[in-house]
Formats: sequence, structure tokens, C-alpha cells
Amino acid sequence: MIRILFVCTGNVHRSVLAERLMAARLPPSSRLVPESAGTQAWHRSGMDHSTRAVLEELGGDGSGFVSRPLTPQLVAGAGLVLGLAREHREAAVRLAPRAMRRCFTLMEFLRLAAGAGELHRPTGGFGALVTSAAALRGVVPPVPPAEDDIADPWGRPRQDLHHRALQIDGAVSGLARLWQDSGAIA
Repeated sequence: MIRILFVCTGNVHRSVLAERLMAARLPPSSRLVPESAGTQAWHRSGMDHSTRAVLEELGGDGSGFVSRPLTPQLVAGAGLVLGLAREHREAAVRLAPRAMRRCFTLMEFLRLAAGAGELHRPTGGFGALVTSAAALRGVVPPVPPAEDDIADPWGRPRQDLHHRALQIDGAVSGLARLWQDSGAIA
């Protein structure tokens, strides 16, 4: 079992959507287990009503969700930590500096992992893909922050939440394909 930890601020919208949509895009036999946490979250049972509605529209399951705060133990125990914005990646690295090579933004990891596949197809599964993506940091040109961050829909109209959910779904679907190509899912 390899844990993938998605991180946002409140563990209410973005990281929840990433966790549950990733779970919906992985085959049932996958060794990858998506989870989520928030840098300013507190434990609460149940999912935000609007998040759950959007999630279920996209084929995800909102049952049994409990939000939780980001901790050093969660970061240290994850095979990959994916922040929904740069501030979330940075918070994870501050909590567990040794995990730095496994901490990315979701969009950054997708971009770097795709680039690693174009340069050479990493074989050896999940760990090789993460290592290859980390090795491209500083090699590929930087992008503007807006390209790495998925904006927080908190307090915005439901239409904005739906737009962010589609953006997240596209990213996690791309990750599922990358992981399948690298042999990381089986």
C-alpha cells in the first residue's frame, strides 16, 4: 500500500475532491491509497454539502469522509504529498523536511512526471516515477505560480467549485494514466 496525500487549506473542497476523485479513477486492485488533509483543518465528520454534490456529479463517493489537519506523521508516512497550491507543498516540507523530494503541487507533479516520461519511460513503478519527477526540478524552466496553484473555491459560487472540481479531475485522471503507464498501479 502506497499513500498519496493531497493537501489544501481547510480539507473541505480541493484536497477532498482530489482524494475522492483519485480513488474513483484507480482500479479497485490498486496499491495506491489517496488521502487528504488541510493545513488549517480540524477534525469534523461528513463532507461539505456542495463539495459532496459536485464530487458525486463527477462519479466520486462522498461517504465516510472525516477531515483532518496536516501533521508531520501524515507527511512522513506518505509516498507522495501533493499540495493543491504552492503554500500547501511548502507547509508539508516545513512539517517533514526529509519528505521534500516527495512533496509537489498536484499540477507541478503532473507536469514533471509527464516530462520524465517524455525523456525516458521510468520503469520500476511508483517510486521511480516520483524520483524521476523530483530530478527534473531545477532542470525544466519554472512556471508562473498560477500554473501550479488550483484556486480555492471557498466562499465562491458553486459554479467556481464545479470548475475547480473539473480541473482537479483532469489532473488526477492524468496521474492515474501516468501511474498505470509506469506500472505503479498494479
